[in-house]
Amino acid sequence: MEIKPEIAERIEKLEEKFKNSGQDLGSYLDGLLYDRYLTYWDYISIDTLLSLQKTLTHFPDEKIFISYHQITELYFQLVIHEQKQIIEAFDKPASFYIEKYTRINRYFEILTDSFDVMIKGMDREQFLKFRMALLPASGFQSAQFRMIEIFSTPLNHLIPVEIRDNFSEADPIEELLENIYWKKGGIDLKTGEKTLTLKQFEERYTPRFLRLAHEFKGGTLYHHFLKLPQEIQKSERLIKVVRDFDLLVNVNWPLMHMGAAYRHLNKDNKAVAATGGTNWKEFLPPGFQKNTFFPNLWSEKEFEDWGKEWIIHKFNTNKPNN
Repeated sequence: MEIKPEIAERIEKLEEKFKNSGQDLGSYLDGLLYDRYLTYWDYISIDTLLSLQKTLTHFPDEKIFISYHQITELYFQLVIHEQKQIIEAFDKPASFYIEKYTRINRYFEILTDSFDVMIKGMDREQFLKFRMALLPASGFQSAQFRMIEIFSTPLNHLIPVEIRDNFSEADPIEELLENIYWKKGGIDLKTGEKTLTLKQFEERYTPRFLRLAHEFKGGTLYHHFLKLPQEIQKSERLIKVVRDFDLLVNVNWPLMHMGAAYRHLNKDNKAVAATGGTNWKEFLPPGFQKNTFFPNLWSEKEFEDWGKEWIIHKFNTNKPNN
């Protein structure tokens, strides 16, 4: 049988490729003869994926709860995938960074827009019951979200705003991490002691967080932006997508969690304790934390009003829960 010229050309290129790597093309061709055709379900590992929603109770809506959290972690993984590409990039045009931040923003927009699954898509009474089987686990323990923060900005930007001026990037990373804002969300308000939720989280992930903070010291997205050529730094489109990223992560995302907390954990002006004992009313409001990855891109007035505009347009806490 005559071999078509375009097929012969591809075979020659493959032979050169494998020869350069010390491999035998014939062996790989034998492998193709014996290999099965790829299927969608095998490539996606669909059976494994759909077996991971292992609920602990008989309440139907727990399936929604665990599935949405798993989806969230997959999107966080994609965010980190893009963050690392930005940090490792050199001599790229503004369009490259705009595209990467746009991808990240798209992931967080999808998560934020879909959070009604958690706010309105679960029966409140079911949630208040099945959540008791999840103790002391909490979404507070999402290590990937903390990694997103570590990759984004120096730790001194993530110190509680009331003591932030007492710290600088030059302080020991161990000290900065110990004083990071989210840890106060894991403090028992009655005793002032660390909750089991926080203790578990620290024991599992503190070594990893410290390693990453040391590895990316001086090399976060914030530092990367400052090192860009001036003509790229001043790109209006780049500044916009970077500011959007800052708002999506530090304002929109926590406010959506507040919406869920007010619906499910607030009744008759009395707050139900979150799983793990996290004090969500002190921990989630962006107006309390005033976290920003890129403080250099915001005016003093914008920082003072951090989160207010979004609340006015998207989240009115004076409205009754639907």
